[in-house]
Amino acid sequence: MPLPPLPDSAVVLGATASSWRDALGAAGGALVSSGAATEPYTDAMIALVEEHGPYIVISPGLAFAHARPGPAVLRDGLSVVTLAEPVTFGHPHNDPVRVVLGLAVAGVGTHLESIGEIANLFNDASVTGRIAAATTADEVRAIMGVSA
Repeated sequence: MPLPPLPDSAVVLGATASSWRDALGAAGGALVSSGAATEPYTDAMIALVEEHGPYIVISPGLAFAHARPGPAVLRDGLSVVTLAEPVTFGHPHNDPVRVVLGLAVAGVGTHLESIGEIANLFNDASVTGRIAAATTADEVRAIMGVSA
């Protein structure tokens, strides 16, 4: 299954965040702006990190925020936030974070497939740095191989 589209409204470049909660708020806000989710989805992403720790920091400099499918997800959606200054999530090896991905998936079956697609994309260790340095949404989409 390909990744969901990444409209301009779901890309935030050079965001300012003073904490990991602010960084997740930006990723969730981009999902809301794009019409993929409602505000409670952002709260759910934050709650999972509060409960389980910084497991979403999946590689150096990259956080992959998501929550379970549910009523706060309106449609499948992806968001990308780059941070003007890296933020510490508390991960012992992969902090600080420069790029935050947000994923909202409407169906349980496609949830794991989308996570797998993200993992495959970031097997290339250069992808996080290239996204962090991107200056346009088009550049981010080209790096990730997704449509608008």
